Amino acid sequence: MSVAHHRLSRPVYESLPWVYLTAGLLALLISYLETSQALSVGLGLPGILAVLAGVVVLLRRRGYRRLRAQYGAPDALDEATGVRPIVHLDGQSSAPRSL
Repeated sequence: MSVAHHRLSRPVYESLPWVYLTAGLLALLISYLETSQALSVGLGLPGILAVLAGVVVLLRRRGYRRLRAQYGAPDALDEATGVRPIVHLDGQSSAPRSL
């Protein structure tokens, strides 16, 4: 049984967090202007979630791209995870420790 992997085109993929942010802000604006309390809450909560999703996706992409850019550096993974090896005065290193 084979599973087909479908990917989004690059322009669509890159624009998704901005679509989330824009849709969320628009929903929040309409929620603010709406006079019906039920409709206001019904638009406000998904609006907050969409804005949060957009910010999370942007931050996760930025972190991943920074890590990929440093991949050639020997300490890139340690810097990303917050773990540093202990280096002694004689130049030898021992088990890593958290920052």
